[in-house]
Amino acid sequence: MKRILPLLLLTTAIVALTACNKTPSEVSAANDTANTADAIYSGGDIITVNDAQPNAEAIAVKDGKILFVGSLVEANKFKGTGTRSVDLAGKTLMPSFIDPHSHYINSLLVANQVKLYAPPVGPGKDVDSIIAALKQFAETRKIPKGELIIGYGYDDTVMPDGRLLNRDDLDAAFPNNPVRVDHVSMHGAVLNSLALKKYGYSAETKTPEGGVIVRKPGTNEPFGLIMETAYLPVVALSESMTPEQEITWSKAGQLLYAEAGITTAHEGATHLPQLEIMQRASDAGTNIIDIVAFPFITDLDKILEKFPVSSWGKYSNHFKIGGVKITGDGSPQGKTAFFTTPYLTGGPGGEKDWKGEPTFPAEMLTQAVKKVYALGVPLNYHANGDAAVDMLFKAHEIAATGDLSKERNVTVIHAQFTRKDQIPKYVEYHFRPSFYTLHTYYFADAHIANRGKEQAMYISPMRDAIDAGLHPTNHTDFVVAPLDQMFVLWSAVNRIARAGGEIGPDQRVTPMEGLKAQTLWVAEQYGEQASKGSLEAGKLADLVILNQNPLKVEPMTIKDIKVLETIKEGKTIFPAD
Repeated sequence: MKRILPLLLLTTAIVALTACNKTPSEVSAANDTANTADAIYSGGDIITVNDAQPNAEAIAVKDGKILFVGSLVEANKFKGTGTRSVDLAGKTLMPSFIDPHSHYINSLLVANQVKLYAPPVGPGKDVDSIIAALKQFAETRKIPKGELIIGYGYDDTVMPDGRLLNRDDLDAAFPNNPVRVDHVSMHGAVLNSLALKKYGYSAETKTPEGGVIVRKPGTNEPFGLIMETAYLPVVALSESMTPEQEITWSKAGQLLYAEAGITTAHEGATHLPQLEIMQRASDAGTNIIDIVAFPFITDLDKILEKFPVSSWGKYSNHFKIGGVKITGDGSPQGKTAFFTTPYLTGGPGGEKDWKGEPTFPAEMLTQAVKKVYALGVPLNYHANGDAAVDMLFKAHEIAATGDLSKERNVTVIHAQFTRKDQIPKYVEYHFRPSFYTLHTYYFADAHIANRGKEQAMYISPMRDAIDAGLHPTNHTDFVVAPLDQMFVLWSAVNRIARAGGEIGPDQRVTPMEGLKAQTLWVAEQYGEQASKGSLEAGKLADLVILNQNPLKVEPMTIKDIKVLETIKEGKTIFPAD
């Protein structure tokens, strides 16, 4: 034993001396492979969206998560033989965008539909242009007789001289095909005679409460435009997909989000058949981004039978159910949003003293809110008009009696015509507005005509909301507006109308505030701020690389910034291989 001890001491000394002769990188590789980065990004601007560390020289990534954010010297301590060194070459790296509200399921379909947005993003400047685009689509695709043709993005607010698309226009152009032209609000559509028959509308169809069926003058025949609750039969009758299409169309739809720099997408009003499609695609390992679905209140009971609430709120194959969606009213550009004062231009069917209508009566809304609160899941409530916002407040005051200020993760989707006196209630009740500043560009002129200049100037009051201490988010509502996150940011920072002119300049936000409303504050909306929304060690490596820094360019040029690369959990998903 006495001879063995000196030998052990000598061996230990030799090992220690050998280790001392190794370089620091060799010691790191030998003893700390767990902290060896897969990639280190540097050489450009890095926007962390983290107030505690606004800027950094480098970011290290490992196993889909952020390993380090800080100086390049410190980042290189995580460099091993297999580490990729990514030179940004002057480009800008920041957290990827998180989608606060869109209709993801529609992304699976738009590749097989006709884009009819108004200029500059589409051809739909008038009725003739819409018909021409539909005809070209049908001819190019060689669509046979009897097959449904669908267009999307029809904006009746820009039609010259008030000449709107109707059933007769579509019948004349397509006597042998059902045709459905979805309204830009996604709350309705114009149908030709064969499509009206397909979806079960006729002169005998009664207009449901909260719905609009525009009738042909002098008759009870539908004239084409169907909106709000009257439109639900169209929504419910989803066009079928083959199992192969569910996979390929899901991939194509998700690439639209990835191309826009988005790594978490929102499905904003999910019915059971759509939820089942997303679940099957997820089970097949299709998803390249995270998807959060919000079942629509009318389908909630059926959905709970197949998707118990115990399974909600947790990602499985990048898919989760996030909460429940309730719609309180319609769209202001479609003149179906619910206001406390009348529209200056009447209703969509020429109604006088028209204030719009709520989707559900007050008592039904209150019961729905109670039901969601009892489930203990987040609530997304669609409200455009100020009266629809008031209805939510009243429903909450009944449903949450005794604890009005408890955090229940309630997000008011759109919240566009929120009044200034309503903002303190958002704060008191812990409600989050998810604004829609794209309307300051796309629909400002329609809002001025319909609601008057003073009210139109206050749409999506982000400045006042932030100053009140709220963390609003900002969305596209795709497919109502295109997926373009830099244009969303541009609209919040500049608030300029399509026709020119400022729309509520006092409600402008800074570029950093605008970025937070598309990243970190959206992560809070989903309860995912511990893993997403900013560049911090331990969070997911969900990143986007831009060709310019939105915090440094002239504000009016923000919309021209391009997404060059989108990275989900350390892997590039756009541009795709």
